[in-house]
Amino acid sequence: MILLEIHNRIVEETLRLKFKNASEGVKAENIDMTIADFDGVLYHISNPDQQKTKIRVSIALKFYKELQEHGADALIRREYGDYLTDPEEGYNISLLYDLENIPSDYEEVIKAAALLKRNCFASVFEKYFQFQERGESGHKRAVIHYRDEETMYIDAQKDRVTVIFSTVFKDDSDIIIGKVFMQEFKEGRRKYQQAPQVLFSHKNPPQELQNTDASVGDNIGYITFVLFPRHTNDSSRGNTINLIHTLRDYLHYHIKCSKAYIHSRMRAKTSDFLKVLNRARPEPKVVEKKTISGRHFKVNAN
Repeated sequence: MILLEIHNRIVEETLRLKFKNASEGVKAENIDMTIADFDGVLYHISNPDQQKTKIRVSIALKFYKELQEHGADALIRREYGDYLTDPEEGYNISLLYDLENIPSDYEEVIKAAALLKRNCFASVFEKYFQFQERGESGHKRAVIHYRDEETMYIDAQKDRVTVIFSTVFKDDSDIIIGKVFMQEFKEGRRKYQQAPQVLFSHKNPPQELQNTDASVGDNIGYITFVLFPRHTNDSSRGNTINLIHTLRDYLHYHIKCSKAYIHSRMRAKTSDFLKVLNRARPEPKVVEKKTISGRHFKVNAN
């Protein structure tokens, strides 16, 4: 199974090229680039006020207001500090970089910019991981509508943090492959006892979401992760956030890959069957005939 990258590669490579050219004295050029990411997220890389030596990276998340309720603004200030600028119109966060004043650790700066979406998500996870670490329970459950018709729920108890993703399956075959995929998580936990518990429910929400407005339907699935202190402590929480915030995209990416593989195998097998049928076709019987003038010709007896 392939792990999806947690950073945006296009943002990273674009900034690296701009910083490298500036450090080598290459004349700066205009840039105006819009980049689509998972979950309807948009990036915009541009020059504010047509200043070629200034690079602005903006991000738009439809659900950012919900993240703000859980400390997203404070976390973004902590991670980006002086690089933060007034948000571009239509975007939630903007970072500004000066190509005439490149920091010595610009590689770290580039990597941080490419992790902008991840860091937006991190605020809600860090908040509930800290609740669990302090042994607090009874806090209001976090509800993040991270996609149209799809929602993430996070709840903290004294000994665990429960993260639930609702997801919509477009096809019946996606549900079948998704169930098989979730079963692999269960099998994996038998081998690795330190892995979190993973549960999958179809049509109806899990018990934690009973008597809520959680969606119900034949094409609805719920994936539940039970994270214990070994997953949420200071040394592990960064990696936990990296992995879990991409869970929905990870699942649907592998469903699509599985379907593509199945289709390719079906086409290959169909091609093999056609070859067998062609070899099994009987050769036509040819009869040689002669005209009055003595010329010979061949015709099919059939």
